[in-house]
Amino acid sequence: MLKLSFGEPGQCFPLKGDSGFVQIRLRTNIIPKAITLEHVDKAVGYDRSNAFKNCWIYGLYQGHDADIGVETVKMFLLAEFSYDLEKSNAQTFNVLDLVGSSLVDTIRLDFTSNHGNPSHTCIYQLQVLGHEPRSDSMLDTQF
Repeated sequence: MLKLSFGEPGQCFPLKGDSGFVQIRLRTNIIPKAITLEHVDKAVGYDRSNAFKNCWIYGLYQGHDADIGVETVKMFLLAEFSYDLEKSNAQTFNVLDLVGSSLVDTIRLDFTSNHGNPSHTCIYQLQVLGHEPRSDSMLDTQF
């Protein structure tokens, strides 16, 4: 989970410009089920133009390929969405069905636009919801 604030305006993870990416290594391998992104609530943030808009979430898995004897990285699309300023400040997006039970150890958030701020884009919170592959329970866990 990328969590840098309690939702106070300006207390975010800032990225220069109106497009970019952030890549986060998870503490354990998981099977992702949903992604939650959060920006400052409209009740406390008067200018939310620095909120990400068009986004893609990728899952990556780094491992050893026994067939060719080298380390490999697999990357696949988990979700594609637009963050809507008119909805809740915390928005959850389900992982695409075609991902199935794929393991990931890294999450990459790419955004190609924000809501109009050319100088920077802010991320207030990013959560990956899923479960560990050997878990007896299929309950969602936050990472």
